[in-house]
Amino acid sequence: MKTEWDSLATALYVKADDLLKESPQWAPWRPAVGIALRLSDAELVTLAMMQAMLGFTSEARWLRHARAHLRV
Repeated sequence: MKTEWDSLATALYVKADDLLKESPQWAPWRPAVGIALRLSDAELVTLAMMQAMLGFTSEARWLRHARAHLRV
């Protein structure tokens, strides 16, 4: 991704994370014991927003793009 998109994704993640911490009632309920999460709620919101902003209407195309361009 370009630097602008990286900066936007970072800012979006920080904002989503802050909002979820300030208003925990927006986060889905989860049992105390269960499957360990791989993504935080803020990360999931960020990925969904980036998918929409980049214009990917196909989930499969978005996943291919993300796999190729967003890997660390």
